[in-house]
Amino acid sequence: MTGSRESDRVGGTRCQIDIDGHGSYGWRMIAQNGRVVAVSGLAFREYGDCLAAFERLRTDSARLVGAVQHSAEGNGWVWLLRDGDGRPIAVSARAYERHSTCRSAYERFRGLLGSSL
Repeated sequence: MTGSRESDRVGGTRCQIDIDGHGSYGWRMIAQNGRVVAVSGLAFREYGDCLAAFERLRTDSARLVGAVQHSAEGNGWVWLLRDGDGRPIAVSARAYERHSTCRSAYERFRGLLGSSL
């Protein structure tokens, strides 16, 4: 992504909104140590829509369904969180070699969202 702005803090993390070369926005949740914890699963045409989607993620997280699955590239495991329509709205920032490591990362992400409420 070509540009970014920090927008909000969640449980010791920060949310950064980025814009890509096509003018679409997406968010990244960044941990205190600087690592990207999660990224948005959807692209948004407007900055405000992206920020609102992150806020909905925070407030609706307990109702969202998550899963660990093989990555599309087949090189490990990824986690994702889906909305009521089945769209991935938050995904792991990277693939994990082990299922158990991915599952632990997913649980930490859910904990960070829960600590912000």
